[in-house]
Amino acid sequence: MTDATLQTADAGRVDFRSPAAQAHLRKRYAVESRFKFYGVAAIAFAAFFIVFLVSDIVTKAIPAFTEHRLSITLTPTAERVAEGGRTDRQTLMAGDWNAVVRDGVGKYFPDVTNRAQRSKLYNELISIGGGDDIRNRVIADPSLLGKPVQAQVLLSDDSDLYFKGMMTERTEREGRGSIGVSGTSGDVSIATNVNDFAQDVARVRSDLQAAARRAQLEINRLKAALETVAPDRRAALQDQINRQIAVATDMDRRAKSVGGTELIGDSTSSVLVKMNGGVIKLTEIGNEKASGTVLIPLKDASEAKPGSWKIINLTTPEGSRKLSDQQIAWLDRMKEEGLVTQAFASRLFFSGDSREPELAGIIGGLTGTALTMLVTLVLCLPIGVLAAIYLEEFAPKNRLTDFIEININNLAAVPSIVFGLLGLAIFLNTFDMPRSSPLVGGLVLALLVLPTIIISSRAALKAVPPSIREAALGLGASKQQAVFQHVLPVAMPGVLTGTIIGMAHALGETAPLLMIGMVAFIIDVPRSVTESATVLPVQIFLWSDLPEPAFQAKTAAAIVILLLFLFVMNGAAIWLRRRFERRW
Repeated sequence: MTDATLQTADAGRVDFRSPAAQAHLRKRYAVESRFKFYGVAAIAFAAFFIVFLVSDIVTKAIPAFTEHRLSITLTPTAERVAEGGRTDRQTLMAGDWNAVVRDGVGKYFPDVTNRAQRSKLYNELISIGGGDDIRNRVIADPSLLGKPVQAQVLLSDDSDLYFKGMMTERTEREGRGSIGVSGTSGDVSIATNVNDFAQDVARVRSDLQAAARRAQLEINRLKAALETVAPDRRAALQDQINRQIAVATDMDRRAKSVGGTELIGDSTSSVLVKMNGGVIKLTEIGNEKASGTVLIPLKDASEAKPGSWKIINLTTPEGSRKLSDQQIAWLDRMKEEGLVTQAFASRLFFSGDSREPELAGIIGGLTGTALTMLVTLVLCLPIGVLAAIYLEEFAPKNRLTDFIEININNLAAVPSIVFGLLGLAIFLNTFDMPRSSPLVGGLVLALLVLPTIIISSRAALKAVPPSIREAALGLGASKQQAVFQHVLPVAMPGVLTGTIIGMAHALGETAPLLMIGMVAFIIDVPRSVTESATVLPVQIFLWSDLPEPAFQAKTAAAIVILLLFLFVMNGAAIWLRRRFERRW
């Protein structure tokens, strides 16, 4: 009887077991499944890019958290660092501590006597702050003057990059045959009894072939430019093309040659031979014979047996890297002597900014960020919440309040650079407030964040059930008591949510801060909101524009620290929000 009723069209009922109903149901389920798939795919797509971005930043930042040092014995003498025999702090701070470092390093390289070589060894491989450790120790204990002290000498950023494998790929292999050498210093010739250098010859010729292709591309570019230059410049440009053609032709010929020897220049991979306690840089190489220049003197010119000597390949040509083969040989010698150590780069967190990558730290930017955010929070949170309360609970509904609400909504969409111009015109040019200070930066960011906090706070107040207000008023509370003692506590989670969003927005801003001078190079750590300072986003911006490769890792590390700072700040706000949250 029931089945008959369901199948009766006149009764106005639908048979959900009919083929049409089942098809419609399957179609609806398919639509829901597709919608669910699209949502999951969108989340997975976004998560993939977030993971990729964070992984890329962290991978690039890892080298910045370690540094290489020389662990050597130094003897600080009064003649070097204590003028007139005085050992007060000011005198010791002014001492020539880098001279103490040069004396200590020079003991390991007694053969480096040339002034130019000494400059390459001391000034380019050792950091300008290499004497900081021994200086601080002697200032803390002046009795160390004249005594041997085990100190940590910071290496330069280029030396650090080499030891981290970021300057050139380095391969090393043992020689298969015996090798003889004609001398222990200067220009020498060497020979092996097997084809030990065959693969190195092939590598050099492969480099020449690649260089010939690059030269041909440059020739094609110059030929294309020949048609567009002025007639009086065509002759000079044609001469340049002819020279490039000659160079490319010569490199191509050398790359295709078979047998014989090949010259090693600045455009080809470097080949070093380590034997008898010294290092030879090869300048001409064949399968079994080679010639070169001694970089580190050999102990003797005796024949080296198989397995007792090594061939070192430096993939990046000498002309394309900052450290020469001679400097790399010195660094390798330091490492073989056990002088080089790798340690955590604590100065990244406890030092101010510097033009030298190995000395640069983020404590100045981090302190400036904290002070600027403090000023921003102290100003925008109470003002924003009170403005929202007034507009939502007390303000009369008229054209004036409508005009104010429209302008608040419009300000939330104004580009941040406009607030920077406003701060420059009012706070700096009109009120003559201190330039580059966290006080001015906080004022500008407070103006930027206020619309967001006001809008979100009004939405939170509006979301409070009317029964809360009515119950408070019904029990005899005044309008002010009802709002501040009953409505506001309930709306506080939403208010804090808007504050979190606004502060996170302010933390990442650079444009308004650039306009008020916080882009300045600040070394000292600010101690108050009126001193000159910078912030982490601006410091990241400055570091990203510097040419030194070591600053790339520093930039990524600063981004990681900025994200951690943001997580800590937001975590504290979320904890406060949950503490004030009331569940119904």
